[in-house]
Amino acid sequence: MLRFQSAIQKATKPSRRFFHSTSPSLDKLNVEGLAKKVDLKGQNVLVRVDLNVPLGKDDVTVTDDTRLRAVVPTTKFLLDQGANVILCSHFGRPKGEIIETGKNGRLNPVVKPLEELLGAKVTKLSDCMGADVEDATSKLTESEVMLLENTRFYAGETKNDDELSEGLGKLADYFVMDAFGTAHRAHSSTQGVTKHMELSAAGYLLDKELKYLQGAVDNPEKPMMAIVGGAKVSTKIPVIESLLEKCDTILIGGGMIFTFYKALGYDIGASLVEDDLVQTAADLMKKAEEMGVKVLLPSDVVLADKFDNDANTAVAKVNEISGDWMGLDIGPDTLDEFKSEIDECKTIVWNGPMGVFEMSHFADGTNAVAQMLADATEKRGATTIVGGGDSVAAVNQAGLGSKVSHISTGGGASLELLEGKTLPGVAALSEA
Repeated sequence: MLRFQSAIQKATKPSRRFFHSTSPSLDKLNVEGLAKKVDLKGQNVLVRVDLNVPLGKDDVTVTDDTRLRAVVPTTKFLLDQGANVILCSHFGRPKGEIIETGKNGRLNPVVKPLEELLGAKVTKLSDCMGADVEDATSKLTESEVMLLENTRFYAGETKNDDELSEGLGKLADYFVMDAFGTAHRAHSSTQGVTKHMELSAAGYLLDKELKYLQGAVDNPEKPMMAIVGGAKVSTKIPVIESLLEKCDTILIGGGMIFTFYKALGYDIGASLVEDDLVQTAADLMKKAEEMGVKVLLPSDVVLADKFDNDANTAVAKVNEISGDWMGLDIGPDTLDEFKSEIDECKTIVWNGPMGVFEMSHFADGTNAVAQMLADATEKRGATTIVGGGDSVAAVNQAGLGSKVSHISTGGGASLELLEGKTLPGVAALSEA
């Protein structure tokens, strides 16, 4: 196992800064708190959700309803309070154009699946602001569900345009933010709209994300570990730097390892590398050593002679890579070493796959780490958090989604929260 500690340094760790203060985000009003402050019976509540689901080739069939199921708890709670729920969401990236069908089009494909999940009629409107929308929402009586049209049909949505924010604000007196995946964006429907509401609260999904991701990172049960993977160092530098301040151990996998290997002077063959970040990788290793943080790289990798699932493969130590061979997964020795480290930790955050898991011959490393986290949760009661689209997909693909403590629904939002950034969609909510 390669260590960023003068390779084999075992010196006593110097003291370092930890973050144990209660996060301000956790002091925000949640949907149950809203119901205690206000009698919601007959009131309109605008709920920002994430209905950005994948569609089949027919541009109609929802192929993964994970995000739709995530809408249910908050919506049903509000309906039980007698509130009228007005759902709003973006869908794809229409960039201000009205597109009838497809992944950037109207939200029509989600109506029937939502009705089945909620057990209630969902009335779909053809716009998300304006006189007709205001008229329709004003006629809601009690425990009704209405769905607004794709908010990104307005170019101002992503610019936090106040005209759209005000237009949405005319539809309800209360706002619930339950789209964690867009909480890192200061958009009209995530942040701007709160300026036009009496009270704004976090829904169940957002509240859970904050408690797990921010709560566990700010005040974790120690020892704490982060497992960071993915193809590129460039997308993970800020989160690695932030995690150095908080973790006892960091395991690194995925294609990004070869930029670190090049910084260590190894031949990496034809493996993926970001040459402009080799010095950055070296700086991270030095910083980890100075802080006394154990950061571990794989000791062996699975090589391929081409980027193809049917490529010829070989397992090699990391100092034995050469020629046209490229590394596409972590090796078996590394998995044993990673397991030993994982077994010692009580809080584990994972972001990014260990290899090209989309190809079955190079998915073993990612699947094995997913199983290790599931075992740590079930057998030791460790808190295990999986964030980031690819690692979430990998855990679900392995059938282990229900076996870890928490799967984050937000890729970019998860990373920014781990980096210690304030999420605009959370900061704008009312205080508890």
